[in-house]
Amino acid sequence: MRNLLAETLAFQPDVVHSFKPKAYSGLAAWWLWQTRRSRLPLFTDTDDWEGAGGWNDRATYSRLQRRFFAWQEQWGMRHCHGLTVASRALESLAWAHGVAPQRVIYLPNGPGIGGDLTGAATRRAALGLTNRPVVLLYSRLFEFDVSRLTAILRRVRDAVPDLALLSVGAGLFAADDAALRAQFAAAGLGDAVVDVGWLEEAALPATLAAADVGLYLMDDTLLNRAKCPVKLADMLQCGLPVVGEAVGQVTEYVVHGVSGLTAPSGDVDGVAAHLTTLLRDGAQQRALGAAGRARLETHFAWPALAARLEQAYG
Repeated sequence: MRNLLAETLAFQPDVVHSFKPKAYSGLAAWWLWQTRRSRLPLFTDTDDWEGAGGWNDRATYSRLQRRFFAWQEQWGMRHCHGLTVASRALESLAWAHGVAPQRVIYLPNGPGIGGDLTGAATRRAALGLTNRPVVLLYSRLFEFDVSRLTAILRRVRDAVPDLALLSVGAGLFAADDAALRAQFAAAGLGDAVVDVGWLEEAALPATLAAADVGLYLMDDTLLNRAKCPVKLADMLQCGLPVVGEAVGQVTEYVVHGVSGLTAPSGDVDGVAAHLTTLLRDGAQQRALGAAGRARLETHFAWPALAARLEQAYG
């Protein structure tokens, strides 16, 4: 923390923006608030919920760490001149914990990758997907019960026998990866899966765009309602129509029937039906994909978000 503070103050900043009110950044923000609050504006950013119902219930923290992180989170939200939040759920949580609404700035995520899709057709061919309807799974897997994904894919493949699942990335927890592979094998879905694993950022746009439809599943938990999924923004940036479960920020990015299709969390039949519809209808795929990308560029473009933050600093 000492080095972090020294480097921060060496910049002689006009504003300090601390990202995440926990661990080292949270400690640095605590010190700055205690010692310099009258002279140096302090902003704090939160993009996840750490306390009860959030990462404290999911990560392998000790009891002492869980208590400390929960305290840091709530203290950090209240003790700053401005609080940027990545989701509407975090906005509501901040208000509920006593942060004045005028100090809370809604600042969701834009895409994490560029939009150069020129290599998509080549990538699709290289993966052997040219003549197959392709669903994209781009996830760390912790956001949902993997058995639900298996059930959805079985229904879709019954309707679309030559279905392919393009899986990009890896589970955050090894157990989720293992469970998914075992369930795919037991369900006879192994031949439908094309798993490219973890990729460098430069390879992501063409790979994601090699699919026809993106899938984004979310259990309805506080952790998921509070998060702002960059991977969802990435899929929209690549022009993919997305079928998502309507939890938290998903409905901010995917407007049902306008920029994608949504169903309630856990609605296996509804999600499967949406995927089947889009896989069979190329015109609807293209229309929803274009609308999703346009919505992203209108409401979640980084220059617009930066301007909103600059106004808050002022």
